[in-house]
Amino acid sequence: MKRSEINAALRELEAMAERYRFALPPFCRFTPEQWQTLGHEYDEIRECMLGWDITDYGMGDFRKVGFSLVTIRNGNRALAEKYPKVYAEKLLYLKEGQYSPMHFHWYKTEDIINRGGGSVLIRVYNSLLPDEEIDRISDVTVHTDGRTYTVSAGTQIRLTPGESIHIPQRLYHDFTVEAGTGPVLLGEVSQCNDDNTDNRFNPPVGRFPAIEEDEPPYRLLCGEYPPAK
Repeated sequence: MKRSEINAALRELEAMAERYRFALPPFCRFTPEQWQTLGHEYDEIRECMLGWDITDYGMGDFRKVGFSLVTIRNGNRALAEKYPKVYAEKLLYLKEGQYSPMHFHWYKTEDIINRGGGSVLIRVYNSLLPDEEIDRISDVTVHTDGRTYTVSAGTQIRLTPGESIHIPQRLYHDFTVEAGTGPVLLGEVSQCNDDNTDNRFNPPVGRFPAIEEDEPPYRLLCGEYPPAK
């Protein structure tokens, strides 16, 4: 992705959060220049990968495949004594035409909440054992806002603002925005998040973008923080 594309996506997410009155923590406003001066008191942000995250899944077409997000809180299972939080929280932003590919998590369970905007469509499949392939036949048990029900494999669950879905471990799911409803601000509440080891994409894709530096960064992404001073 071009840095200019990342910068534009970050500004859009900031504006969407402001529109729906979701106040972001102070570290989300740190500039790249500020990060060059910060010491070990901010190691939790560095080591738990808090902050901004933009992905095109290595596909090179962010308008169609990818989305914007910010991790507000998280633990670190590899450093559990230092960071004992067992939970995470994110804010995600998808525009019409964007798609987040099919995947599951081995460790993390999560709730996805429509915080405002349009309607999000989340397609669900069970996974097979032991090969972890998509189960395109068996019905899926769905949990949405206190309701438990069953749908056919591959059903898209529609979430309007205020609605949510629980995603258990090894449940395949993808995301897209319902056409004509406008961009969507999503919340995610989950167990600790680890995007380096806990995503099983099917088919395989990347997670973090290669960046072409065509302009200075507006904000640093969560994998770009410099070492503590």
